[in-house]
Amino acid sequence: MIFILLSIVSSVSIYVIFKFLDRHKIGTFNVIIINYITAAVLGFLLIKSEIDISPIYKNNWFPYSILIGVLFIMMFVVIARSSQVVGIAVTTISNKMSVIIPIAVSIIIDPLDILTNLKSAGIILAIIALFLSVYKKRKVEFDPRHIYLPIILFLGMGLVDSFVKYAQQFYVADEVLPVFTAILFTMAAISGLITKFLRKTSFLYLVEKKTLLWGIALGISNYGSLYFLIKALNHKNQIGETLDGSIVFGINNLGVITLSVFIGLIVFKEKFLKINWIGIVLSLIAIYILSIT
Repeated sequence: MIFILLSIVSSVSIYVIFKFLDRHKIGTFNVIIINYITAAVLGFLLIKSEIDISPIYKNNWFPYSILIGVLFIMMFVVIARSSQVVGIAVTTISNKMSVIIPIAVSIIIDPLDILTNLKSAGIILAIIALFLSVYKKRKVEFDPRHIYLPIILFLGMGLVDSFVKYAQQFYVADEVLPVFTAILFTMAAISGLITKFLRKTSFLYLVEKKTLLWGIALGISNYGSLYFLIKALNHKNQIGETLDGSIVFGINNLGVITLSVFIGLIVFKEKFLKINWIGIVLSLIAIYILSIT
């Protein structure tokens, strides 16, 4: 459970950093690129010297590292566009509810991830809790033609976590985890730089002091979020059993939402509806149920 906790803390750190970026009106996309460069460097620094990475393209996990890396940037663009056109409320719900997909994938591809009655109850409660926790009472008006944006976001974010689970399940053991993440974040950084080039915006913004500082902080958090998530999926208990992927993704997402709410309340003085508090209570109950299955 320690790796899940570390992944949750890292993910919430990302939320906090984005809050500060919004408050200080700092260009998010430039910070995102520096973030991926930082995360890639961290991955390379953690590679053990005895690991041979020369024929890296021959590894079975290599295509997944490229795919996930590219999807990271694509989903960032979709989130930004969806927030502007469809609204933050619908975008947030689509993003968070995408956890349904990796939970389902974990149950399908992992023969040890058995769907018991208690686990089913925990997962259903988790989904309800996630929706209630992020729900905001806002006037939702958008052109129905743009409904494809939250749909793409839901499927895309779900696929990202699903590919992470699939790669971890069959190819990414702890010893290759650093190089897997290094290549993944390198591809995300390259994709970000290409996107910036196509947008024809100045690359000088990348070397601004505030962009570099926030980007490095975000990169450390982002790397920790993915690294510890895969460590949690790989971790074996005293009798050699790994924690079910459906449980890891469920607890991780619920933990991120719950901790983010409390930080938003205490640090950023955000206001929450009664329905959000009901969601938080249900989240804690769901986390307990999933932790004992």
